[in-house]
Amino acid sequence: MAKVPSAVVAASGLVGGYGVARWTRKRQLGGVVLAAAGVAAAQQWRASAGGTAAGVLSAAYVAAFAGSHPLAKKVGAWPAVFSVAGAVALASWAVADRRG
Repeated sequence: MAKVPSAVVAASGLVGGYGVARWTRKRQLGGVVLAAAGVAAAQQWRASAGGTAAGVLSAAYVAAFAGSHPLAKKVGAWPAVFSVAGAVALASWAVADRRG
């Protein structure tokens, strides 16, 4: 079975978490999706790039989630979510996925 790149897992967590929260109108459920993908991505980051890189990428994941809120006020919700998801995916690929 092929391994899903951590960049895809992280970006999917941000987009999926927002989508679930929006469509179900249950923010907590979106948070579960966001957290589960974040944990899965962090495990992959640690395995492929080490603990320090995993910590930095995890902080970027949380910062992207937090940063999407003020960004959404300027560009709209979905563009903000896709923007931060793309940034986290790019960082994840550059630090962890590019090697393997």
